[in-house]
Amino acid sequence: MKASARARKPATLRQQVILAVDIGGSHVKIRTSSGSEERKAVSGSDMGPAEMMTKLATLTEGLHFDVVAMGYPGPVVHNRIVLDPHNLAPGWEGFNFAKAFGKPVKIVNDALMQAIGSYEGGRMLFLGLGTGLGAAMIVDNVAQPMELAHLPYKKGKSFEAYVSDKALKKRGKKKWRKSVFDIVERLKAAMEPDYIVIGGGNVEKLDELPQGARRGDNDLAFEGGFRLWRDNAFVV
Repeated sequence: MKASARARKPATLRQQVILAVDIGGSHVKIRTSSGSEERKAVSGSDMGPAEMMTKLATLTEGLHFDVVAMGYPGPVVHNRIVLDPHNLAPGWEGFNFAKAFGKPVKIVNDALMQAIGSYEGGRMLFLGLGTGLGAAMIVDNVAQPMELAHLPYKKGKSFEAYVSDKALKKRGKKKWRKSVFDIVERLKAAMEPDYIVIGGGNVEKLDELPQGARRGDNDLAFEGGFRLWRDNAFVV
C-alpha cells in the first residue's frame, strides 16, 4: 500500500484524531491529539461564533482531525450552548458547530473541560481563575459544571466580582489573594471535596495555595477535550 493511501485510512481503522478547542475571554486555543503544538488567536468581546470559526479555519491549516471537543465559557446542557458568554460577542446560543466544522462536536463548559483533564479520582472541586471564575465538580467520574461565579458574596457583589481578572487589576494582588482564599474555603465547606484543583491563567498570581488545593495546568484543558472522546468512563 502506498504511503498516501495509508494516510487516508478511515478513522475506524486508526485512532481518531481529536481537535480540542479552548475558548477563553482573551484567546481561543487549539491542539490536536496527534501531538500538534498549541496554536492560538485573540478572542475578546468582538468574537462571536462565526468570527471564531473564521479564526479556527486559519489556526487549523495543515492539521488533520476527525472530531472536535470544545470548552465554552458559559452554560452548556446536553451538548448545547444555552446562554451567551459575558466576555464574548453574542450569537453562541443554538449555533450549529457540527455543521460549521462538518465533523462531530462535543461541547462542555470550559472549566469542566479543564477539570476532566485534571481529574485523578474521588471528589474533586475545580476552580478556574481567569477572565472570570470557572467552576466544576467531578464525583466518581460524574462531571458537573457549576455556575458559581455569579452567586452573591459580599456587599451585593458576586464571587467573580472579587476574584476575576478585572478585580485583580482593580483591587490589587494582596486583596485579591485574600478573597481567593476566603472563597475557596467557603466552597470547600459547602462541596466537601477530597481535593481542589485551582487552574486558569491567574493561578500563577498565587505564591501559596489554600490547604487541600493543588495547582492546575491550563494545558490540561486539551487533555480534558481528548478524554471527552477517548474515555467513556466520564458521565457529562
